[in-house]
Amino acid sequence: MSRKLAEAYADLDPDSFNRPARRTRPRTKDRPDYSDAELGRVITVDRGRFRCQLLDGGQLLTATKARRLGRKGVIVGDVVRLVGDTSGDEGTLARIVEVTPRTTMLYRTADDNDPSERPLVANADQLMIVSSLTDPPPRPGMIDRILVAAYDAAIDPIICLTKADLASPDEIIALYEPLGLPIVVTQPGSDLSEVDGLLDGHVTVLVGHSGVGKSTLINRLVPDAQRSTGEVNIVTGRGRHTSTSVIALELPDNTGWVIDTPGVRSFGLRHVTAESVLGAFGDLSGFTADCPRGCRHTEDEPECGLDDALARGDLDLTRLTSFRRIIGAVSEPVAGESR
Repeated sequence: MSRKLAEAYADLDPDSFNRPARRTRPRTKDRPDYSDAELGRVITVDRGRFRCQLLDGGQLLTATKARRLGRKGVIVGDVVRLVGDTSGDEGTLARIVEVTPRTTMLYRTADDNDPSERPLVANADQLMIVSSLTDPPPRPGMIDRILVAAYDAAIDPIICLTKADLASPDEIIALYEPLGLPIVVTQPGSDLSEVDGLLDGHVTVLVGHSGVGKSTLINRLVPDAQRSTGEVNIVTGRGRHTSTSVIALELPDNTGWVIDTPGVRSFGLRHVTAESVLGAFGDLSGFTADCPRGCRHTEDEPECGLDDALARGDLDLTRLTSFRRIIGAVSEPVAGESR
């Protein structure tokens, strides 16, 4: 640019030249205060859009994630702060500006060789494992793995056995009763008052193999849910995936929440350690203080403190056997479908 032209521009816009060097612009440490922003629960996620329900008033709305959150994930169950248009009117979008601290996080990996933890839901305080008694048959290996994930996440587990009109639940009940967790049995048209009592006042995530009747149970608990249901393949014995997304549903009369998840055919535990599971068993963890370093507390471990407690009569054999079957799921590789 010629000197003459430069002078002309300088006369017109004296601030357009001699811009400050990089990193000389003052930066403020002040951040926006969103403490008064409305709180909502994320109930489903679809391609960058978050369906939320306001905690105060129950208004449903759609939101996007604010840029300030960066790569921070927002998942179903999160309680978030929302700004912008929170009316929920058609065509409006609110903005998620903050994710409040999570009380729990339930993870799974696709298999035991997958290094990537996949968050399923946030802030659930109960996990209901739904297993049918037949068609498809119960898979204790799968139940064990989901139990391990619940204990690792500090979420209280429940076992729900469906299709009791077609098979007896006695064998499965005997297998898990020593763990001291709630076990409920259902069948088509049965009274669900016991299930309702367990869910009352809680946020409960339902997890189970495909085809076990999880969506059918959800539809009975939340009549307006309209979750699709499907049949079991008579050749493979496997259920068809009918729920394809995670969704949180409020129970009638605002008594709690249930979170429905797609059916799973494997449940990797790469992210879980034996010690994190042991921590959920307060009556057992005290016996392991003198275990050798690296003890997995399984039956083949030498000098395990649990064996000493059993020999002294301080520990019941059936409870120890059940615990060791559960803890064994951490170290047993999963090949294809969990048994």
